[in-house]
Amino acid sequence: MNFGSDNMAGCSPEMLETLARVNGGRAMPYGADLVTERVKGTIAEVFETEVEVFPVATGTAANALSLALMCPAWGAVWCHPESHVNTDECAAPEFYTGGAKLIGVHGPHGKFTAGALASALQYAGYRGVHEALPAAVSISQASESGTIYTPAEIAAIAELCRGRELGLHMDGARFANALVTLGCTPAEATWKAGVDILSFGATKNGALAAEAVVIFAERLRSRAAEMGFRRKRAAHLFSKMRFLSAQLEAYLADDLWLRSAGHANAMAARLAEGLAAIAGVSLAHPVEANEIFPILPQAVRQGLRDDGFQFYDWPDAGPDGVRLICAFDTAEADVDAFLDSARRHAAAVA
Repeated sequence: MNFGSDNMAGCSPEMLETLARVNGGRAMPYGADLVTERVKGTIAEVFETEVEVFPVATGTAANALSLALMCPAWGAVWCHPESHVNTDECAAPEFYTGGAKLIGVHGPHGKFTAGALASALQYAGYRGVHEALPAAVSISQASESGTIYTPAEIAAIAELCRGRELGLHMDGARFANALVTLGCTPAEATWKAGVDILSFGATKNGALAAEAVVIFAERLRSRAAEMGFRRKRAAHLFSKMRFLSAQLEAYLADDLWLRSAGHANAMAARLAEGLAAIAGVSLAHPVEANEIFPILPQAVRQGLRDDGFQFYDWPDAGPDGVRLICAFDTAEADVDAFLDSARRHAAAVA
């Protein structure tokens, strides 16, 4: 009955079976194995385009390496103030880029519009050598508020980026959850809309530890050798790379990634619908993926915890805000038990 994070979920059985299978025998190290070769081809097929793929173990590495490829040490990355790259990476993007500056672009529910970005960039570069020059833009899909950028919204941001020669990065830690809701193809949600690099996440959706930097833009794919050195220097060139790649291969096989995300989204929708019907409870953000941000009175929060439920208080959502996250293995019975507990304690408060 833990709704604290999808990071708290275990590894999907399909991935564990794949890891056990590739464990036998010998394989070439450092990504020269057949599994890594296959998964690169699979990702190219899934996204319907030529790509360069660099498996890594963490989303922090995927995000920071992606931004480092696009942004020099004297550059600036424009992102939402609540984005993971800005608030939860322990300054890894700044470290990996060698000192680039992250600048916030505000917007409701964890997203910003092309218009907001245009306003923020209006005078960027005016001071010339005296300021960090814009080099990249980063968006989160899904956002830290659980909301989703539509392909049209991404395309509008991408058009502005092209006009200013800025790279567009997508933090896709919950990309599968967003894609299920959008109902479009992976290509339509990324490079066809103008995304240059995707941090393709699997860990939050059932992997043990597997992410990938997926490079779409040809001008950046031509720098694949540089990314290889960056990954090595960042200590993410695994000697036994086949174990990272095997997780990604299992993730994409038979649409496991979409089925897992679909279940998490469905459980979140069920939880959100039930909470919204309780008197005195409201939702701080639209529920579009697998995250819910309800406003719960303190007595209700304490009652839920006394009943054995785990979750985080979330002041960003308001004084009584909490964050609930459903995962690929969230049980419907646990969702219903949470709702029964919340109703009981809300009634007592009333």
